[in-house]
Amino acid sequence: MNFEQQEKRRRITRRCTTALTYFLLSLWGLMVLFPFYWMVLTSLKSYGAYNSEFIPKLYTLSPTFENYAEAFRGVPLWDYFFNTILFTVVTTLLMLVVTVLAAFAFSRLQFKGKNLAFTLFLSLMMIPSELVVITNFVTVTNLDLRNTFTGLILPSVTSVFYIYLLRENFAQIPDELYFAAKVDGTSDLKYLLRVMVPICRPTIITITILKVIECWNSYVWPRLVTDDHNYFLVSVGIQEIRENGFGRDNIPAMMAAVVAICVPLVILFIVFRKKIMAGMARGGTKG
Repeated sequence: MNFEQQEKRRRITRRCTTALTYFLLSLWGLMVLFPFYWMVLTSLKSYGAYNSEFIPKLYTLSPTFENYAEAFRGVPLWDYFFNTILFTVVTTLLMLVVTVLAAFAFSRLQFKGKNLAFTLFLSLMMIPSELVVITNFVTVTNLDLRNTFTGLILPSVTSVFYIYLLRENFAQIPDELYFAAKVDGTSDLKYLLRVMVPICRPTIITITILKVIECWNSYVWPRLVTDDHNYFLVSVGIQEIRENGFGRDNIPAMMAAVVAICVPLVILFIVFRKKIMAGMARGGTKG
């Protein structure tokens, strides 16, 4: 077999491999996106049309937005949105302060037992978060913080993973910059805010976005510490709709409420997807 035939065979093999890869990825993408398509489709069907379908249809010829109006009329969905936004903003801001300061201390400051403390700190990642829920619940209950935003927020202001990710990012900044700043009389806090934070902005933005998504989707802890509707988040509110509201009878309106809750996160990810990918890649790269 001559060189031209070998090269032709390699090109055919590459094209077949590429075509098969794209086909499998497309198939997987359809499988992942289909539940979202079905959710949106159901939310656009009228109550009568949905119940009259003996075999569910993959389309609708008469879409309606009445289900969205019904979702917001049936339950205080706007209150759930406000509670969730308040919880998300406050928790994320406090988490950023704690994460940035802790990452700076572990990456730049020198003190006895730093490596041991960081190792023990990382070991907490081996413990499932569900195991500390009972301890946190007892603590919050003893402090009489149930059905309060304080009780909702406090257990969520730290994250071992985010501190580790930012610490690895801070560690990539040359020590010479820090020593030069100290020679000029720059304080540690000033160096952190004016040098390290701007350099590591992509990772900080990524952490912020991931924390916002985490807070928006939080369910287990808010469900435990709140039984007052005035403090329900959207995740708890949607479960309340399913269990005790119109969710059992009016499925299209239930789907409309779910779509309304999902839309902010979808928009957030679409807008900042490149920053999320860049921040994760930067945080995981050494040197």
